[in-house]
Amino acid sequence: YYLIQTAPEPHRRAFLKPFLRLDSAEFCASCHKVHLDVPVNQYRWVRGFNEYDNWQASGISGEGARSFYYPEKSSTCVDCHMPLVRSRDAGNHAGFVHSHRFPAANTAVAYVNHDEKQLQAEEDFLKEGPPGPGGALSVDIFAASPEEAQPGQPQMRRRAGEVPIAASTFAVGEEAEGAAGPVLLREVGRVAAPLDRAAPALQPGDTVKVDVVVRTRKVGHFFPGGTVDAFDVWVELKGEDETGRVVFWSGQVKDSGRGPVEPGAHFYRSYQLDEHGHMINKRNAWQTRSVLYVRLIPPGAADVAHYRVRIPRDAKGAIRLTAKLNYRKFSYYYTQFAYAGRPGTGEVTPAFDDRPFLFRASDVPANVSGEIKGRIPELPIVTLASAETVLRVGARGAATEWQPAVRREDRVRWNDWGIGLLLQGDLKGAEYAFQKVTEADPGYADGWLNAARAYIQEGETDAAKPYLAKALAINPRLARAHYFQALVEKADGDYDAALRSLQFAEQQYPRDRVVLNQIARILFLERRYREALAVLDRVCRVDPEDVAMHYTRMLCHRGLGELEAAGREEKLFRRFKADEASEAITERARMASPEDNNERQPIHEHDSVRLAKEAPNKALRSAAAQEAGGPDAVLAANAAAGGALRPAAAQGASEARTARARREQFDPPPATDGAGGGDR
Repeated sequence: YYLIQTAPEPHRRAFLKPFLRLDSAEFCASCHKVHLDVPVNQYRWVRGFNEYDNWQASGISGEGARSFYYPEKSSTCVDCHMPLVRSRDAGNHAGFVHSHRFPAANTAVAYVNHDEKQLQAEEDFLKEGPPGPGGALSVDIFAASPEEAQPGQPQMRRRAGEVPIAASTFAVGEEAEGAAGPVLLREVGRVAAPLDRAAPALQPGDTVKVDVVVRTRKVGHFFPGGTVDAFDVWVELKGEDETGRVVFWSGQVKDSGRGPVEPGAHFYRSYQLDEHGHMINKRNAWQTRSVLYVRLIPPGAADVAHYRVRIPRDAKGAIRLTAKLNYRKFSYYYTQFAYAGRPGTGEVTPAFDDRPFLFRASDVPANVSGEIKGRIPELPIVTLASAETVLRVGARGAATEWQPAVRREDRVRWNDWGIGLLLQGDLKGAEYAFQKVTEADPGYADGWLNAARAYIQEGETDAAKPYLAKALAINPRLARAHYFQALVEKADGDYDAALRSLQFAEQQYPRDRVVLNQIARILFLERRYREALAVLDRVCRVDPEDVAMHYTRMLCHRGLGELEAAGREEKLFRRFKADEASEAITERARMASPEDNNERQPIHEHDSVRLAKEAPNKALRSAAAQEAGGPDAVLAANAAAGGALRPAAAQGASEARTARARREQFDPPPATDGAGGGDR
């Protein structure tokens, strides 16, 4: 310490390398962009969690050309997670140093260590994000529409494009083209939005569809980030009449907020599966063989949760809806497992784990880390953002007026709703929302551009042209408009015009991988293979694992007759591309849990849990009780089966019954007083 104080320069040169300042995000990526490979999983290359790519391709970094929103100033990992704080440390600059608390999302470690200051820093960061106005995320109960059939207006699903997709357990955003899944084409019908403006008077006994929009505002990467197979992050929507009676509740937490989240909630997570279709819920990522679904929100984007709310016939007054975005660092199951998990009998291999696990307070090790001993902690649930609105209930028999309320000050709210619908593949819904953006503020270029994006994704490039023209007339230098203009020109076969548009975007954003990949693809189509390879070299410098880049390189080398180089690129392409056959593994999980199968769909609706006055079906209640019969029941059943896993068909039927029971009356939580409980 004395030497450092006396001569700090050698210490600075030894530890503060230039790349730590010049390439700080890339340095962070060495731990925050991960993959698993054969030596670890005895399977193949699979992308794990990845904060870097979606940051790099976004407006937050200032390197992405196609984001929905851009902050006034770009930022890096250090700007958010190491903010400047006042300090008298000898290394301060003008009385400030970068905080080394690294606030992010880990409330669990601070909680179990009884570190109140760190816990407060984590909670504040989760809610408020880095310094600046507003919160890190927002919630908006935005729209309602009647439950109604529309004869002669069928819904149609359409497959996504044929762009190569990387093998990943994480979401894929603006860093890759073709990240969107299948799309839905449907007529929008009647809508009242924003709900607090339109204020429709609903009828007792009506069922309405309510949309809740969740938006990332000051989050520089996907939300949530990190080990997204281990969190509890979900939307909660609760409805109460004027007497306080609960009439709707999705996202309820058992045991007064201390137990598991009800399985039909709208979750943000990566639901991974092992080879036998069991959920990866013990941080056993090496056993991941497939993904049931991944739902994360890109930076500067939105998601929409859809709910089916029934207005009781005996509702007393208006219905107050409260929506919350809730966060628990570790899922309820994983916390039980980490502290007290004891395996029963069952087969376990590098590819799957068939063992049931028991959770008893008596199995918590005496030397467990942290200040909480002899029990399983109840990790805190943090509400990151919330919103309220009122559903008016009119006189019985009076007609409900379903009308949108379009005002300039609500432009962003309409835009956020449209973004969420677009990312889910509800293209007609997105087009409707973006049309309202243009009505609210005709001078907002992105309203016109976003409508064009929806038309382009639908394949209606001619319909997109006037919207692109309007956006470019408002802002001729809007790089993202030039990118989508290029897609239309490419579809028309005008490759020269498409290249000019792409190069305009590339001049402003020279590290946008999708722009560069599109340029290379057009050069390939024009048989300008060497030029295409030179552009692809630039993609490789941003991400050497870019699957689209390797695919086009393979084609270019084949075009040049360079078969050895083409073979190398083909091997890399096959290494990084998704394993489509692994989708078959999801069948068992989809059959076993209607809730998880529902959540897997890009567009889906959520119902209320069964509320207290409605007693659950006796048979289903019995099924839940049998599953939660404690360790003796679990082990006895396993012994009766000879210590082997039950046949898949019988087990699937049992799990399906249990899933239904869980939806109506949750499994009793694993006991913390020694009584015990069990689950896989």
